[in-house]
Amino acid sequence: MERPGAGAINSNECENVSREEEMSEEFEADAMDSLKDMPFATIDIKDDCEITDAPHINLERSKENERISKDQIKKRKKKQKGYQPNYFLSIPITNKEITRGIKILQNAILQQDERLAKAMTSDGSFHITLLVMQLLNEDEVNLGIGALLELKPFVEEILQGKELILPFQGVDTFGNQVGFVKLAEGHHINPLLEIAEAAKRTFQEKGFMAGENRSFKPHLTFMKLSRTPWLRRKGVKKIDPKFYEKFISHTFGEEMVHRIDLCSMLKKKQSNGYYHCESSIVIGKRPIGLQDLIREALRRERMGLKSKVKQIKELLLKPETQARIRRELLEGRPASSRPGGDPGDRVLQAPPRTPGPERGHATSHDCSARS
Repeated sequence: MERPGAGAINSNECENVSREEEMSEEFEADAMDSLKDMPFATIDIKDDCEITDAPHINLERSKENERISKDQIKKRKKKQKGYQPNYFLSIPITNKEITRGIKILQNAILQQDERLAKAMTSDGSFHITLLVMQLLNEDEVNLGIGALLELKPFVEEILQGKELILPFQGVDTFGNQVGFVKLAEGHHINPLLEIAEAAKRTFQEKGFMAGENRSFKPHLTFMKLSRTPWLRRKGVKKIDPKFYEKFISHTFGEEMVHRIDLCSMLKKKQSNGYYHCESSIVIGKRPIGLQDLIREALRRERMGLKSKVKQIKELLLKPETQARIRRELLEGRPASSRPGGDPGDRVLQAPPRTPGPERGHATSHDCSARS
């Protein structure tokens, strides 16, 4: 929106401008809400491959070469700035004790400031993010599913048949902007970090832009002020530590890791509030429930159908296939319906009938025979 020109404006105009700006901010926040659920979504991805100036042999061309080099650097940085993750690997939080404790925490904060309602992570969305990435189309999503399946043996090798149990205790923030439940210290940290590193390596080997430059810090987000930018206009610029002081050392419970999901940040969430899930790998010794089996079977069936439909579309678009279809359709039609057929052939002639006596009338021969 353009700034108003110089000069005074009346109070009504100020109010309209303020309202339009607030609506614009609110619309943008809603559109990016699912994206900002990710803990790494706001991190700038830096260019690891800086372009440097080549040595200038011809001094007359030095200025021109310098200008071209700067343009290349600008284009590369612009491309990197345009990169935005839209998929992520998630460890879902399914322990009801943990989710119940987080809801109590959220309600305690809302009782102190109900304006923060939209900053809260919704039910069913609680998770730990292992890795974020950018998948641009269905083909890349399918490749991402393949990468996730390739990750499973690495995870099993790291765990060596042992269960990975994650205990959650205490609350903290990132710069008073992101509130999260902390992962307690312990022997579970190293295998989790190894799994995250294996995931990053597996997806990067597929050619995906995956992972971030900063070190991986596992955490369970329960609120983000970035979801409510309009509150800054109302003076809410940080999460007040007083809001969660009673939960600083609270024990929320333990989550046994049994599944890693490939989820979309932007697609419509499931009815239970969890993210749209493209595929999953099951890990650990936790028994698989009936719903898990049904969900995995349906997911595999859907992916198989997508692949078959794609193959059929590609086959139908080939010129030789279309020519064959037209030829078979024409050969299967009668000559009268083909282009250039004889219209007179369209009426089928019945075989000639032999004249005979009508019903109810006897011939003279029949009458003489009776007499």
